[in-house]
Amino acid sequence: MTTPRPRAGTKGVPRAAREQQILAAAVEEFGRRGYEGATMAGIAARVDVTKALLHQYFGSKQDLFLACLDPVGERLLDAVRTAMAQGGTDAPPTPLRVLHGLFTALDGQREAWFVLYDGSLPPGSDAAGRAAYYRGAVDGLAASGTADLLRAAGSADPLDADALKHAWRGLATALVRWWINHPEESPDAMARRCARLFAVGRTVLAADDGV
Repeated sequence: MTTPRPRAGTKGVPRAAREQQILAAAVEEFGRRGYEGATMAGIAARVDVTKALLHQYFGSKQDLFLACLDPVGERLLDAVRTAMAQGGTDAPPTPLRVLHGLFTALDGQREAWFVLYDGSLPPGSDAAGRAAYYRGAVDGLAASGTADLLRAAGSADPLDADALKHAWRGLATALVRWWINHPEESPDAMARRCARLFAVGRTVLAADDGV
């Protein structure tokens, strides 16, 4: 019995492989330029295919964005959940575990963070709604983690928890942006760097308390 050959896409590349190439290129394009700045022509050029082929495979620009967003959102959610479940007496603090998990999940596709946290998505669009769903899920996990930290510090103010959640998102975004500009940094190296920075921050704050 003859084994069926994989369905070919362009230039002899099987369609499934070509789709993965397109998705990888689209994540980079959307992550670097934002939804508003990214173009189907630019994504097609990255993979050396026609814009017509992108539409044939994925439909509209928004459809292609959603095809990128869902795997990214699920991967980051899973990374946060896993990191938060790995607590223990010898485990690093929750923020460091979560950052390490995020860096590991983003390794090889660091721009993916900005597919999820894209401020240029059209308001009211399916893309904006889907991104908001994933951001809300990530924020919900972050809120539970930061609430534990605040309770340990003796704070019961809900506005403290809300402010810390937003500060945490901003910190993670800033660190990923820095990481993109330093491709030599591995996820483990970034986690160690964050541990050092957090230690410095605690030292500075402790010194200020003593003034």
